[in-house]
Amino acid sequence: MSAADLKNVTSKLESGASDMAHIVLTFDNNKLASALYGQFDENLARLEQKLGVDIRSRGNQLTIKGSSTSAEQARRALDSLYDILQKGADIGQSDVDGAVRMAVAADDQLTLPTLERKGKVSAAQISTRKKTIYARSLNQDAYMRALERSELVFGIGPAGTGKTYLAVAHAAMLLERGMVERIILSRPAVEAGERLGFLPGDMKEKVDPYLRPLYDALYDMMPGDKVERAIAAGIIEIAPLAFMRGRTLAHAAVILDEAQNTTQMQMKMFLTRLGENSRMIVTGDPTQIDLPQNTRSGLVEALRVLDGVPGIVTVRFNDTDVVRHPLVAEIVRAYDRDGKVARGLGVEG
Repeated sequence: MSAADLKNVTSKLESGASDMAHIVLTFDNNKLASALYGQFDENLARLEQKLGVDIRSRGNQLTIKGSSTSAEQARRALDSLYDILQKGADIGQSDVDGAVRMAVAADDQLTLPTLERKGKVSAAQISTRKKTIYARSLNQDAYMRALERSELVFGIGPAGTGKTYLAVAHAAMLLERGMVERIILSRPAVEAGERLGFLPGDMKEKVDPYLRPLYDALYDMMPGDKVERAIAAGIIEIAPLAFMRGRTLAHAAVILDEAQNTTQMQMKMFLTRLGENSRMIVTGDPTQIDLPQNTRSGLVEALRVLDGVPGIVTVRFNDTDVVRHPLVAEIVRAYDRDGKVARGLGVEG
């Protein structure tokens, strides 16, 4: 019995079409099958659109027709989505898109030593008591696995790729499991005292607007009252980058977001705060640097200096990893194209 709890799976070549496949899937759980199909079969329609296959449902049975490659990719995607449903989670369009990405990517992965293609997609996951997140692209998968095994991870790439969200989710998981004693969130957007001074309130109230994406992810991973109690107790700490100097961050999950806006000195200072039994995650997008002109980004410099250092993993995301609205990926590509044209004309991008 597979993870998708498929009662019967058959695949055969249709006569007269050597590259056409006909796959039949039968599910034991009618309720989960209905959730898999989506309201008015919208999930199946999305799979058809993404993979160019024809999927017909009849009760708890699905028939997939299309090229052998596309039909197999659809089978893997459905298998993965059904596995998520079996674990008690819901699925939506973004999950369908992620399953398609992973299923298509599986064709590029070979299993040694037989070099046979993988029959099942096994995506990395981050689980807390409130929520489980599954990788929705190969780079997300690599990032989540890097977070598991490495003490210092750089997540580099455009908006919407999940690099910050997954970092916070991983930190919440570590805290919940007792693998760290606290979470420390930092961001350089408010690194100078005069910027903080323009905002009313105490330190938390001053930096809250800048750290809202991190908070949003925390509230997704942990019950709201637990987050608030943890902040009040200092278990979740807001630490503006300007105030990190001189500290040693032990037994903590430390996240530096928007790291492209650090200076070289700030980045070196931050990285050297890493203490015993701690994990450090640095996220940023080198194409979105807001530093004053002629100020080199600490993130860009760190990626150069630390390249090849054992124990440090860098995962680079691109527009294909964008998991927000499809238009976000198109916007990222458009700006990338524009930047390349500008650099080609001798204008700074």
